[in-house]
Amino acid sequence: MEEEPTKETGKCPVRNAMAHLDSEVKEQCLREDLKFYFMNPCEKYRARHQIPWKLGLQILKIVMVTTQLVRFGLSNQMVVAFKEENSVAFKHLFLKGYPGTDEDDYSCSVYTQEDAYESIFFAISQYHHLKNISLGTLGYGENEDNRIGLKVCKQHYKKGTMFPSNETLNIDSDIEIDCVHLDLSKSPEEWKNLSFFRLEFYRLLQVEISFHLKGIDLQTIHSRELPDCYVFQNTITLDNKAHSGKIKIYFDSDAKIEECKDLNISGPIQKNTQYVLVFDALVIVICLASLILCTRSIVLALRLRKRFLNFFLEKYNRRVCNADQWEFINGWYVLVIISDLMTIIGSILKMEIKAKNLTNYDLCSILLGTSTLLVWVGVIRYLGYFQAYNVLILTMQASLPKVLRFCACAGMIYLGYTFCGWIVLGPYHDKFEDLNTVAECLFSLVNGDDMFATFAQIQQKSALVWLFSRLYLYSFISLFIYMILSLFIALITDSYDTIKKYQQNGFPETDLQEFLKECGSKEKYQKEPSAFLSCICCLRRKGSDDPLILVN
Repeated sequence: MEEEPTKETGKCPVRNAMAHLDSEVKEQCLREDLKFYFMNPCEKYRARHQIPWKLGLQILKIVMVTTQLVRFGLSNQMVVAFKEENSVAFKHLFLKGYPGTDEDDYSCSVYTQEDAYESIFFAISQYHHLKNISLGTLGYGENEDNRIGLKVCKQHYKKGTMFPSNETLNIDSDIEIDCVHLDLSKSPEEWKNLSFFRLEFYRLLQVEISFHLKGIDLQTIHSRELPDCYVFQNTITLDNKAHSGKIKIYFDSDAKIEECKDLNISGPIQKNTQYVLVFDALVIVICLASLILCTRSIVLALRLRKRFLNFFLEKYNRRVCNADQWEFINGWYVLVIISDLMTIIGSILKMEIKAKNLTNYDLCSILLGTSTLLVWVGVIRYLGYFQAYNVLILTMQASLPKVLRFCACAGMIYLGYTFCGWIVLGPYHDKFEDLNTVAECLFSLVNGDDMFATFAQIQQKSALVWLFSRLYLYSFISLFIYMILSLFIALITDSYDTIKKYQQNGFPETDLQEFLKECGSKEKYQKEPSAFLSCICCLRRKGSDDPLILVN
C-alpha cells in the first residue's frame, strides 16, 4: 500500500528517505573517489590492487631517455670537436703570424701597411696551395655565386682627403663596396698587380676575404656511425673602422653539415645505425604512452574537481577556495607532459640526423637536454613520499612566491648598479665594457668570485673615476652580500621553520581536507578490506600530522 503525503510537507516520507539516501551515496562515492585520487601509487595498489603503470613507465623512461642522451652527447661531442679543431687549423693556415691564441675578441692585429698587404696576399696564397699544405680532408667549395674561389670585398668612404698635420678633413661619408672574385686559374703573384689591391688606408674601412671549403669527418667511423660532410664558410676581416693605427683581423668559420652524396662504406656501420634508430623509436613509443596516461589523469582530475565543486555548492551553498581547486591540478603531470613532448620531438630530429636527412644538432640538443632535465626533476615527486624529502619539497613550494617577489625588488637595485657601472667604469675597465659583461661581473661579485681582480684592473687615469669605482664596488658588495643575500636566506629559513612547525602541530585544514577527514577508525578498515578506501585519508606519515593531500 502506497504511503500518503504528510500535511506539513506535502511529500511522501519514503521518497524523502530515498532522496536522502541517494544524496548520502553520492557523497560517499565522491569522498571515496577523492581519497583514491590523492593516494600515492603504493597506497592505490593496496586499496584496489591497481598496478602503478605510470610509476613503472616513468622509471623505464628515465633509464632510456638518459641512455639516449648519453649516446647523442658522445656523438655531438665529436661534431663539436671536429668544428673547433678545423677552426683552429684554418687560423694557422690563413692568418700570417697567428700566435695560437686570439687577442681579446679578434684573432690578431697588424700595425703597418706592409703587414696589412702581406696578411691579405698570404691568405690568397695559402688558399691557392691548400691541397698541398693542409693535413685535413679538405677541398674547395662553391660560394653563394656557385663559383669556386676567393671573394675579396673592401669597404671605404666614397672620396676624401685628410691632412692631420693641418687638422683638415674633407671626406664623403657615403660607403662604397668593391668586390673581386679570384679563381684558381691564375697564380697569387698575378693577383698582386691588380689595381683593386691598391688600398687608401685613410678612407679604408675594412677588407673582407670569404671562401668556402668542404671536409669529411672520418672519426665517426670509429664509433660505427656514418661520416658527416661539412661545408665551412670562412671569412677573414681586416677591420680598420677605428683608424687608430691598428687593424684588427677577425677569422670566422661557420660549419654546416650536409648530407654526403655518395657513401660506400663496408662494415657493420649500417647495422649499428639501424639498432640506434630502433632504440629511438622505442623511446618515442614509451614517451607517447606516458603522455597519454598523464593526459588521461589530468582529464579525470578535472572531471573530479567539477563534481566536487558542484557538490560543495549544492550542499554548503558556497564556492571552494582557489587553493583547494588547484589541488586537483597535479603539476608533476604537467611537467611529465612537457618532458614527453620535448623528448618525442627531439627523438624524431635525432633519428633524422642519424639517417643524415637533417643536420640541426643545436635544436635537437636543446630538446633532448631540457627533456632529460625535466625527467630527473620529476623524480623529486617520488622522493616526496618520504617525510625527510617531503620537507624539502614543501619548503620549496612555500618559499617560492616570497622569493620571486624578493628577487623582483632586488633586481631593480641590481639593474641600477649594472647601468651605472657600464656608463661610468666602461671606458676604464674591461669587465664593464658592455651591459652583458657588467651583469656577469656583478653576479660573480655577489658570489664572492674574482673580487681582487675587479678592484685591481681599474685604470688609474682619472682620480675621480678611481675614487668612484671604490665607492661603487664597496657599496655593491656590502649591500648584496651582507644584506640582500642574508634576507634571501632568511626567507627560505622562515618557510622551513613554518613547515616543520606544521608537521609537528598539524597543517591548517581547508574545506577539501575537512571533507576528506570524515572517516572511521583505522582498525575498522583493517578488518573490512572493502571499506579500506573510505578511511585512507586518516592515515598519517610516521611522525607527521600532515594529510595525504599535502604530499600529493
